[in-house]
Amino acid sequence: MQGWDWNNGKKVVADVAEIRQQYPDIQEFAVSLDGEKIAATVMSGEDEFTALVNGELWPAVFEKLWYLRYLPDGRLTGLVRIDDQWTLVVDKEPWEERFEFAWSPKVSDNGETIAMLFKSDMTFGIAMNGKAWEGHFLSIRDYTLSPDGKHAAATVQVEALKEADIFGFFEGVWSVAVDGKAWDEKFVNTWNPCFNSDGSSVAAEIRTDICEYSIAENGKAWSERFGCVWQPVFNPNNSAIVAPVRISGMWTLAENGKPLWKRRYTQLWNQKFSPDGSRIVAIVAPEFGRWTIAVDDAPWKSLFKEMVLTPVFSPDSKRVAAVVKEDNRYSIAVDDLPWNEGFDMIWDPVFSPCSGHVLARAEKGGKFYLVVNGKQYGSSFEMLWDPGFSPEGDKVLLRFFEDGRYCRQVLPLNEILG
Repeated sequence: MQGWDWNNGKKVVADVAEIRQQYPDIQEFAVSLDGEKIAATVMSGEDEFTALVNGELWPAVFEKLWYLRYLPDGRLTGLVRIDDQWTLVVDKEPWEERFEFAWSPKVSDNGETIAMLFKSDMTFGIAMNGKAWEGHFLSIRDYTLSPDGKHAAATVQVEALKEADIFGFFEGVWSVAVDGKAWDEKFVNTWNPCFNSDGSSVAAEIRTDICEYSIAENGKAWSERFGCVWQPVFNPNNSAIVAPVRISGMWTLAENGKPLWKRRYTQLWNQKFSPDGSRIVAIVAPEFGRWTIAVDDAPWKSLFKEMVLTPVFSPDSKRVAAVVKEDNRYSIAVDDLPWNEGFDMIWDPVFSPCSGHVLARAEKGGKFYLVVNGKQYGSSFEMLWDPGFSPEGDKVLLRFFEDGRYCRQVLPLNEILG
């Protein structure tokens, strides 16, 4: 947020109605986090695509351009096809390496690394900041980046199988590759690798037999086996591994293979540590078809029939909020209190730096709204992106379409709160 304009007021950045009239085939819009730029994928000629940024075309054109996204530092990225091969373009400059296909771009937590999956000569790998892994694999699935962006890990197939070779499959053909080198150990399946905070360890879900699952760290599996497991996470304070596990038909959290929570649930997943690492929260089902949030193994009293999405901690680690769905209406629950108003869709809650306020963008009846502590603020928008707080928490940045124009606006929090 360094260098962002936090002066109060509204700025018209681009005339979207004029852009749509000039370029009727717009594939997607992307907006920078600071709100100063809006980009769109447009057809600039017959079978030619490029990016339009604040009304100006990139000079380069491509056979295809899709998945436009802004990095935290304001650079614009997209997947492009050039001479029937794919790569990533970053602020007008395509990477030199080309691939048969490329997909799933990701950026590291610190914003310094951009990566993607690729296919080349019938093998698969990861490219980071324009450089492909030296190690290629028969197949690739989930991947992740270390927080500092220096490392990548992916679940990969390391052994070929003949058609219908069930016995070969159960001998183990999947592993985890870190920076292009696979673990020596092989498993029936692997999923969802994750790094610890300093990038020195990788953990992943593994399947060891027909109905046996566990967690492996740096290739070494827990000695305990379970009926099923879900994605592990590392404790940020001590690098202990915490994962949902199924024991005797019910779910709980385990730490380094041993039960951590005492309660048992019909389902449990999407666990998350608080910013200070002292608390852990997860989505749980205390009974079949009834969902809620559990904080340190204490489930909320509010239960929801349809959906509860990944919980969000407040910056001070004391509060928890999550998107919930009940009776086909979306809302947000904060500290076990659901907001009264429901919407056709609502996005992840955004806590203020002081942790006292919650904002969210929501959609109802084809219009978008800013929701503040459970109440709609102001009038509707044609489109609205996630709101953001200033570092001091006294101002809010809005990015939206209004009257056919894309605008950014900075409002004092006191004005929004009324």
